[in-house]
Amino acid sequence: MKRLQQHYIIQDLKKKMVVITGPRQAGKTWLAQNIASTYGNSTYLNYDDQDHRAIIETKAWLHDTELLVLDELHKMPMWKNYLKGVYDTKHKELNILVTGSARLDVYDHMGDSMAGRYFRHRLLPLSLSELHYIGYQATLNDLLARSGFPEPFLEHDEIEVERWRQQYFASLLTTDLLEFGSINHINSMRTILELLRRSVGSPISMQSIARDVKLSPTSVKKYIDILEALYIIFKVTPYSRNIARSILKEPKIYFFDSGMVIGDIGAKIENLTAFSLLKYCYGLTDYKAQTHKLHYLRTKDGKEVDFALVHDQELIWLIEVKHKDKDISKHLKYFCNKYHVSGVQVVKELVSEYQQDEIQVRNLEDYLKGLAF
Repeated sequence: MKRLQQHYIIQDLKKKMVVITGPRQAGKTWLAQNIASTYGNSTYLNYDDQDHRAIIETKAWLHDTELLVLDELHKMPMWKNYLKGVYDTKHKELNILVTGSARLDVYDHMGDSMAGRYFRHRLLPLSLSELHYIGYQATLNDLLARSGFPEPFLEHDEIEVERWRQQYFASLLTTDLLEFGSINHINSMRTILELLRRSVGSPISMQSIARDVKLSPTSVKKYIDILEALYIIFKVTPYSRNIARSILKEPKIYFFDSGMVIGDIGAKIENLTAFSLLKYCYGLTDYKAQTHKLHYLRTKDGKEVDFALVHDQELIWLIEVKHKDKDISKHLKYFCNKYHVSGVQVVKELVSEYQQDEIQVRNLEDYLKGLAF
């Protein structure tokens, strides 16, 4: 299955080094090897492999290599300095592609040593928009049931999908988690994760979770930040023109795999919509140089809209997610009028689409398919 970003990556390799980050098992290695197959001479080296490691450390790949793929390189001591040296001394025909687990994204700000030498590409699980673009037939229900991670998505046995999910998160919460250093409360981390699975779509309180797991709010925040760095969850913060104020307010938590959500169909479709919008924002930012962010709106008296797309700190679109309700949300109307911005209410079970003033009522599946960057 071809990935949407393959074309962008190949184009960027002609200009600079490319670094692919994203969740484990999102398809980074497969994509890198597929790109490598388009070159006459390519070399794939994984730092986890002892023989490959020796080649990496001695820079002993063949001199006529056109594409060098370095996987899991962040596990190498002083890897940034090593990569800078390789890039600065490489021959003109050598292209470099670096891939790695989610932890590589922790080093997104690689420091001055790597400034101007690379393009970052965030490879996320499949979305309806990407599947539609590459011509793969899939439905909203397919993604809700199997997630967008390639292995379970292509698996049609429900038991095998669930086995994958259990093994996937067991691995993340053991092997990958320990890469971040000493975690003294593994059981607390699991409890936090279970609480978050039941809280999708609702603002979360660090103090409340801290009381439930008997940890300090600082520790809870640390563990949630690690879950985010591992691409298990992502935060959506309330919109405010004051960036600091937005960060301090209670975030909502969503999962990269909607199958992790424990709740009704409303929570699951809101989670999938959040993921699809996040991927859309990443695409506009990474490939169109249009900085987009995903937020939500909420007032002190409880008025709330699920999502707000923001470009350069200005609201450009408001989105409300519904399972069946075709009547336009009063809160969506309120915020659209207050901020003079267009809105859309996306509905999973919708007979016909319509528009009222600046607000569209759209079929959720069709809307998500159209989130192309």
